[in-house]
Amino acid sequence: MAITAAMVKELRDSTGAGMMDAKKALTENDGDMEAAVDWLRTKGLAKAAKKSGRTAAEGLVAVKVDGGRGVAVEINSETDFVAKNAEFQGMVSAIAGAAIGAADLDALKAADLDGKTVEATITDKIATIGENMSLRRMASVEGDTVVSYVHNAAADGMGKIGVLVALKGDEAFGKQVAMHIAATNPAALNEAELDPAVVEKEKQVQIDIARESGKPEQVIEKMIVGRMKKFMSEVTLLGQSFVMNPDLTVEAAAKEAGAEILGFVRLEVGEGIEVEKEDFAAEVAKAVQG
Repeated sequence: MAITAAMVKELRDSTGAGMMDAKKALTENDGDMEAAVDWLRTKGLAKAAKKSGRTAAEGLVAVKVDGGRGVAVEINSETDFVAKNAEFQGMVSAIAGAAIGAADLDALKAADLDGKTVEATITDKIATIGENMSLRRMASVEGDTVVSYVHNAAADGMGKIGVLVALKGDEAFGKQVAMHIAATNPAALNEAELDPAVVEKEKQVQIDIARESGKPEQVIEKMIVGRMKKFMSEVTLLGQSFVMNPDLTVEAAAKEAGAEILGFVRLEVGEGIEVEKEDFAAEVAKAVQG
């Protein structure tokens, strides 16, 4: 029986299988759709292994807080559709819960989740849901008070951006700071915590720009001081203008609220992942033509 592009697409849509896997399943079963579905199910783990090379840049960030410790984890999938899947969300929530007791990402991957490691749980879910997935990042904060905020929430405690703030002081103020961080994405808490390489690179850029002006060296030095001060106010949390009251810096707002911000975490789904654009029509044609 001739295998058409429409048949391949139908099988892929119903099973989440890859294009070539769907075509092979139909070929092996003479175009019988139900038999092809069963064939794919029996090849579940092999299918999961094949999917591991595909880019997973969608997914969810989940946050959990337990007493004075908060954790955020990023688990990626290939499509936003899967990120909305209740089965995927349940797994993400369970992994975030396991992260509360894990020291780092490697420990989390090895942590027990209903009799399996977290890593094995993800591998199994790749086979059943039909997309590549990965546990990409984990971060944590500790403090007297830890508050969390999720932007673009898909379910309770998970969404596209997850923020944790550790502080001494009022939880309501901490929530405002978490929302501010979600919006502004500061690079560090303060100048001392900024990567020195980032600071040096920016300083050199500003020196080069200033020298292009042709001004005397002593004038350039003053220009650099001013420009670096502005840079710090833009990239450090405490130096930024507070979103809730732009007349104050975050540091000044904290003092006014009688709070001290100790640290923060901000994870955004897919941040820094490069994704190749796929031509779906070409992919279908290639699969059918062999």
